[in-house]
Amino acid sequence: MADPSTYRPRPGEIPTDPGVYRFRDKDGRVIYVGKAKSLRSRLSSYFQDVGALHPRTATMVRTGASVEWTVVTTEVEALQLEYSWIKEFDPRFNVKYRDDKSYPYLAVTMGEEFPRAQVMRGAKRKGTRYFGPYAHAWAIRETLDQALRVFPMRTCSAGVFKRASQVGRPCLLGYIDKCSAPCVGRVDAQTHRQIAEDFCDFMAGQSSRFVKDLERRMLAASDELDFEQAARLRDDIGALQRVLEKSAVVFHDATDADVFALADDELEVAVQVFHVRGGRIRGQRGWVAEKESESVPEVVGHLLQQLYGGGDGEDVPREVLVPVLPDDVDTLRQWLSGRRGSRVDLRVPQRGDKRTLMETVERNATQSLARHKVARAGDLTARSRALQELQEALELDESPLRIECYDISHVQGTQVVGSMVVFEDGLPRKGEYRRFIVRGDRDGAEDGTGDGAVPATIDDTAAMHEVLTRRFRRYLKDRDEPRGVDEETGRPTRFAYPPQLVVVDGGLPQVNAAARAIEDLGIVDVAVVGLAKRLEEVWLPGQDFPVVLPRTSEGLYLLQRLRDEAHRFAITFHRQRRSKAMTNSALDGIPGLGEAKRKALLKHFGSVKRIRAASAAELTEVRGIGTVLAETIERELSGASSEPAVNLMTGEIVEESAPATDEESHD
Repeated sequence: MADPSTYRPRPGEIPTDPGVYRFRDKDGRVIYVGKAKSLRSRLSSYFQDVGALHPRTATMVRTGASVEWTVVTTEVEALQLEYSWIKEFDPRFNVKYRDDKSYPYLAVTMGEEFPRAQVMRGAKRKGTRYFGPYAHAWAIRETLDQALRVFPMRTCSAGVFKRASQVGRPCLLGYIDKCSAPCVGRVDAQTHRQIAEDFCDFMAGQSSRFVKDLERRMLAASDELDFEQAARLRDDIGALQRVLEKSAVVFHDATDADVFALADDELEVAVQVFHVRGGRIRGQRGWVAEKESESVPEVVGHLLQQLYGGGDGEDVPREVLVPVLPDDVDTLRQWLSGRRGSRVDLRVPQRGDKRTLMETVERNATQSLARHKVARAGDLTARSRALQELQEALELDESPLRIECYDISHVQGTQVVGSMVVFEDGLPRKGEYRRFIVRGDRDGAEDGTGDGAVPATIDDTAAMHEVLTRRFRRYLKDRDEPRGVDEETGRPTRFAYPPQLVVVDGGLPQVNAAARAIEDLGIVDVAVVGLAKRLEEVWLPGQDFPVVLPRTSEGLYLLQRLRDEAHRFAITFHRQRRSKAMTNSALDGIPGLGEAKRKALLKHFGSVKRIRAASAAELTEVRGIGTVLAETIERELSGASSEPAVNLMTGEIVEESAPATDEESHD
């Protein structure tokens, strides 16, 4: 690791203005992004006595090799730029104070002609109203099941809706009166939209209006001696009341707020947030994150930045209630107001119902942290111990913070593919996983894409040598780019950063092949090991005997996780390729011949055999096939193998013919 004094900027070079700074490692990779009111004061704090820093911060400055900064005008601009860079570079030393889950929402697609109520996750869509988030999707379905008695709106998919319209019969929900069946014309689009709008108003907190209306209609039906209708209305009222029971009434003034609470110790922080909409608790979320030496106000500031930084600002409520105010409260308040488009009140509740709710959320956070500690005691230190054990057992110069594992998958030497998985700090970094199509001695795209041509057979060692050669050849190419950044997109290149340790799935032959591939490229600072499945032995290149780690070793557990993840990733890709190969045609891969033109050729001639026998002039009779393309098809097919296609799973000969027409394939 680097000595921080080697890249420490002179104090006079650092401005006192607000700005955003980035630490980079020796490969130019961004490893930390931060903001500061005064860049000089903040950056100087990193280059004091390293022993006095938090262990994670000390590791960061030792891993870094350079630091750079960008001056901005205001603190709000610094906040926005910091979030943008964290999202773009995903620095490994920036702590994520939010969970990585996509929580479900109850969504109503008001942008459609016939709005649909459904469970949705992920990014918000324009023209859709969202209610939640909910902790579980089943909670949304229970709510919908009760509410559809009173608001019978559509919940089916577009395919089900279209099929019901074609056959003139509604689905089951239409028969049991839990859908107004607009698909068969029971109600028109305007009436159905009014039902959807009433449902949205009810979910938004205007519940008393609908309950009172149902009670009035029930009494009127009873007075008219229409007891069956009165009984149905009574059941509808009960259904709405059960929906309301699922959302506890907290405030009676239609409060729109998110209530946050934290429980922390030296290593971790538990976050709980209650989403209050229309005076009712509509959702609850909770997670546990690693914690640096930051104070609680700093954690709150980063939490709000990460939680509300994405999307289009629709999730920002009118009030954000927190246990303590962040240090830059005015900046955050201004930023949140800009995200929402109107004023946002960021404050600590002092008394009344909101303070009582805050105490409830705090109890949830405390219990969540206690449960997490019991369930995962020692987990944070386990990763550090695993890396330390690997460093000692393999005699590495430093802990392998970045480890890459490779595996080969095939069936008797056909459809050979390779996988590369990446672990950083003992955790998977799935955004940097890569897949390779192995082609033997054929040249191909080094990122694993291409025409799919493969040699008849290839052994594991040759495949491993090819995969490692292509990966590190690409590394050498990307390493020469400025800062490892693509000039066109401005984003980090895919293979610009080398690992400290390469793990291959296999024994000594695979290890030697991998080591030879790396040495042939002149790379000497990357260690290579292999993990054999039978006895879980760790093999080093050129060694007659393996390194045997104890069965209880955290280092061995980490290697096994890497190997299993690489195997899963490789076999998934291999199955996709194998499935695609079963239906591949000799027409695939012909330049300029897309799917539509392939179908047109098959429809015109009936089979690939007849297309192969046709002349270029006959091929031009097909619409969309010009003279140049016809000559290309004739040339490619004449050079293709005349052997029939074979199903790889059954061994049966497959005769390719024209696809069925719509009438023939109609069920």
